Amino acid sequence: MLVTRQNVLRKFWYAVVPIEKLDEGPFPFTLLGEPIVLWKDADGNPCAIRDRCCHRTARLSKGFVENGNIVCGYHGWTYDSGGACVRIPQMEDDDAKRRKISVESFRCKEACGYAWVALEEPLRDIPDIPEESMPGLRRINQFYEVWNTSSIRFLENAFDNSHFFYVHRETFGQFENPKPSSYEISEHEWGFDARTEVPIKNPPESHALTGTTDPETVRYLSNNYYVPFTRRFGCSYPGGLIHTIINCATPIDDEHIALTQWLYRNDTEEDAPAATLNAFDRKVTNEDRDILEATDPDVCIDVSRRVEEHMPSDRPGLVVRKLLMDLLARHGEVEVYRSGGHS
Repeated sequence: MLVTRQNVLRKFWYAVVPIEKLDEGPFPFTLLGEPIVLWKDADGNPCAIRDRCCHRTARLSKGFVENGNIVCGYHGWTYDSGGACVRIPQMEDDDAKRRKISVESFRCKEACGYAWVALEEPLRDIPDIPEESMPGLRRINQFYEVWNTSSIRFLENAFDNSHFFYVHRETFGQFENPKPSSYEISEHEWGFDARTEVPIKNPPESHALTGTTDPETVRYLSNNYYVPFTRRFGCSYPGGLIHTIINCATPIDDEHIALTQWLYRNDTEEDAPAATLNAFDRKVTNEDRDILEATDPDVCIDVSRRVEEHMPSDRPGLVVRKLLMDLLARHGEVEVYRSGGHS
């Protein structure tokens, strides 16, 4: 599926950038092929407009922020958070002409430590992350980086129990017993809930993460998929330790995503330093990245177009594609993918 050709995808919220990065000034981003620029207004709220000055089409992200407005670095034309031109230095006495000038603005707000953007009126709010308001949990921002893959490929992989034994054989995957556990899946209009238990290896480098020194342990998974490209990896261990990861596979274009990952834990920095947790999760994430960047990013999500004869453990990935296809159908969209695209 070519995400840039599915207009309905513009009607969702996407985690675009860690909010603290906006303290550095204008931040450029491409969302679903749309160049935008983000910054903080005078009240410290994130805002986003098209990254293009009306004057000579210069990228506003090359400018700077002044009094909560963004100033073009070419000739100083200045825009507010709503995209209205509020100053033209060379035409200070012509307010009538200035008031006719504006740049398209986009919905933007802060949640879970990120600036989120919706390019059009959203069909639903930002996914509710229960851990964000639960007492006794700490949030750790882990990774924010560009991957050369598609959002759907990432989501398929995120719910795939079969890949653990091979992709993650150097970390937690039990390579010698590659039989995946099955999911219990409950679908709803905007995603699904999935439960399973996964036995894993527990090497010394993951002891702080799992809370045990046993050579093997079990992950109790209560995962969630939120249409279109967000997942909650609800993980706990036998001792009651919570290690819940949130991922947003934010689509930059048809072949790239901005992966945002943050973590919730019910322990303290003294129990498990964030640097230690991030180091192990970084190793695991890089294993996923290496294999996903070796796959075709173009995914045919219409499973009715061919016979599906994959493994039973592929079911969550098929449900992801089914829900996306249902979304397109409800909004009159037609799936578009490259010639030869396959899954």
